[in-house]
Amino acid sequence: MANRKAIVVTGGTGQLGLTLQALWPHSALAASYELLAFSSSELDITSADSISNALANTDVAAIVNAAAYTAVDAAEADSEQAHLINAAGATNLATWSAEHNVRLLHVSTDFVFNGKADSPYGPDSPVEPLGVYGTSKLAGERAIARIWPQRSLVLRTSWLYSPYKNNFVKTMLRLMAERDALNVVSDQIGSPTSTQSLAQVIFAALASDVEQGIYHWSDGAQISWYDFAVAIQEEGLAQGLLTKPITINPIPTSEYPTPATRPAYSVMDTLATQRDFACPAQSWRDELRNVIAQLAANQAA
Repeated sequence: MANRKAIVVTGGTGQLGLTLQALWPHSALAASYELLAFSSSELDITSADSISNALANTDVAAIVNAAAYTAVDAAEADSEQAHLINAAGATNLATWSAEHNVRLLHVSTDFVFNGKADSPYGPDSPVEPLGVYGTSKLAGERAIARIWPQRSLVLRTSWLYSPYKNNFVKTMLRLMAERDALNVVSDQIGSPTSTQSLAQVIFAALASDVEQGIYHWSDGAQISWYDFAVAIQEEGLAQGLLTKPITINPIPTSEYPTPATRPAYSVMDTLATQRDFACPAQSWRDELRNVIAQLAANQAA
């Protein structure tokens, strides 16, 4: 084990980091590489010294940057911290990777777009973030492109959820168990993404010969948060996580003001990812069903 090259994951205690670790033993990469997942206390991407110290005695083949400041609304009042993690952190990782000739795969977001499109955004579509979170993530993308374009991939994703940590699916299931009715925004259109399908794409990208560029991944839907909530309730009832249906009311964004402005449309085109990494398109409903089945199994255990 000690003499095998390592694939390093930052943000190892986040929902994507935990998923990568859970699925790693089933990955084809596991036969050739060791996976080293670091928490932010073990490897702080905002500190160049922390990165150097954490990786000092490791033969690193690639870094997957799953560390991010993702609290979209909080970022509006905490711009400095969001930029420190999402922009300066990406800069530090790109610098270290360039110095050591190591591949870097950086996870980014649909929030780099302004949401005014009416067809899926391609990797080369114009970017115009609407808030601090998207601006900080775009700054990270640009730093990587400036410092280490030769061996860096940017993988944008959207509406991420998993059996781990906090996310929309788990929040909806909790609220549906507690309340008689819910109001959910129906005029923001996007595509949910299971961390499990995203993890498989990351593994496929690392196994490929493609070492540079911007790619997109989601589970292929064009739905609203309201549509997503309705599906979550249906699957939650089917899996026994919910005991009775409640009323879900569609509301416009104007009735649910938040500190951060969200893109009204943020569906992304994943065709290049499917082609270059041999990743078949996913059924967003199947992915949701799988995650809710895991949550049900965890609750029963």
